[in-house]
Amino acid sequence: MGRGGSRAAPAAAMPPWHALPDEVWEHAFSFLPAASDRGAAAGACRSWLRAERRSRRRLSVANCYAASPQDAVERFPAVRAAEVKGKPHFADFGLVPPAWGAAAAPWVAAAADGWPLLEELSFKRMVVTDECLEMIAASFRNFQVLRLVSCEGFSTAGLAAIAAGCRNLRELDLQENEIEDCSIHWLSLFPESFTSLVTLNFSCLEGDVNINVLERLVTRCRNLKTLKLNNSIPLDKLASLLHKAPQIVELGTGRFSADYHPNLFEKLEAAFAGDGLAVSVSHLHKFHLNIETVNFQVMDLIEDHGLAVVASSCNKLQELRVFPSDPFDAAGQVSLTERGLVDVSASCPMLESVLYFCRRMTNEALIAIAKNRPNFTCFRLCIIEPHTPDYITHQPLDAGFSAIVESCKGLTRLSVSGLLTDHVFKSIGAHADRLEMLSIAFAGNSDLGLHYILSGCKSLKKLEIRDCPFGDKPLLANAAKLETMRSLWMSSCSLTLGACRQLARKMPRLSVEVMNDPERACPLDSLADETLIDKLYVYRTIAGPRSDTPACVQIV
Repeated sequence: MGRGGSRAAPAAAMPPWHALPDEVWEHAFSFLPAASDRGAAAGACRSWLRAERRSRRRLSVANCYAASPQDAVERFPAVRAAEVKGKPHFADFGLVPPAWGAAAAPWVAAAADGWPLLEELSFKRMVVTDECLEMIAASFRNFQVLRLVSCEGFSTAGLAAIAAGCRNLRELDLQENEIEDCSIHWLSLFPESFTSLVTLNFSCLEGDVNINVLERLVTRCRNLKTLKLNNSIPLDKLASLLHKAPQIVELGTGRFSADYHPNLFEKLEAAFAGDGLAVSVSHLHKFHLNIETVNFQVMDLIEDHGLAVVASSCNKLQELRVFPSDPFDAAGQVSLTERGLVDVSASCPMLESVLYFCRRMTNEALIAIAKNRPNFTCFRLCIIEPHTPDYITHQPLDAGFSAIVESCKGLTRLSVSGLLTDHVFKSIGAHADRLEMLSIAFAGNSDLGLHYILSGCKSLKKLEIRDCPFGDKPLLANAAKLETMRSLWMSSCSLTLGACRQLARKMPRLSVEVMNDPERACPLDSLADETLIDKLYVYRTIAGPRSDTPACVQIV
């Protein structure tokens, strides 16, 4: 009894769930596969944070320099599947200096030491050596999935190590890599008892492939669903491969000449007749299609009338990618225009993702596409010649791209091109609330364009800009926005070294990298604030400044 007859209040009882052992919470977290859900739950208390760390099975690292490999392994010791991305996206267009970094070796070594039960590993835009592949094959006894996308540094000798050493491999997915051909028949090193492949993609591989070895491998892998071939596989062997593996639902082929006997196309039509087959060929209009394809990739050689066949035949299409066969052909002999994309958007109600390279576009077409497909989540239009206006009205394409962002409320990725002014960026900033990645090239006419983007676009994570008149003022005025984003890339803009220095001082948790021409690289301390920089790359990191920068890359 206290003074005045008052009784002390009893201590608040701990919630009963606090007494549950960590193993229970780790099991509970296994029912939260989405990283965003797991992160939100882990923020509730320390025990949930500990449980999330110990129970996480999948780890995605959007920037290999955002955290150190050792920290990732120690923080998440039970990972079974890891994805690591390296160079900025504009590396695909040759804008990142050679030897910039992004070595996979530290990640492979850390995984071999700390994740012995690892089953899946994906690298994108990283330097993967043969030694990396040999270590993967030797370190993980139940390794099942290897995905390499836009990587370099390895050869068919490394692939041979994977084929010989990964006895439980289900997926080998090689996309757009630079692979040295050592004249090793690596496919023949899969053991005769090997039958587990579900996905095999070697479409980027140069050099010949032993068709007999491939046929035997395809025949014994009865669960093979995805097969993507390189240009060395002749068209007359394609029907034979499909007959040996009728269960295939996704097929990728190389380029073929149209000078084939009509009977061959009839055989292929019969092979393609199975429901559920997704294809990627260059002369699709040669076939009469009735395909339940979901994802479709093709060269622009298909032309508008080929896409009309796709539009009339593939009503379950969800993703369309059309690449240029010769982006440097100024004459533009290929007859691919805005018409093909309009036709597909009008006839494919499930279409939600587009990457489309072409040479001309109109506002009217873009407005029609936006009206046809307001369900777009990804829209990437690449007009090959910079500053190309609406070829009918000769006006900027502002109205067309504004229609896309205003109609497509769920848009998360956007690439814009052609003649564009600041007005379109005002529209993007105001309406693209869910946009996470934006690519801008040869567009805008003042600093206002960048200001509209950084002050709007509430969900923006990655912004990449090249050859635009954006300068210091909007970058510094919106510096706080960068801490909510993963990265910013700017090249051939109007940025000064002084602005980069101010940004680094203002935002110490960001890594600010400046890149200049390797032939005139010199210490930053010797350059004045007014010095224009060639390239700027800004990203969040908890690992501190990296130590593997080449001479042309300097951290401010």
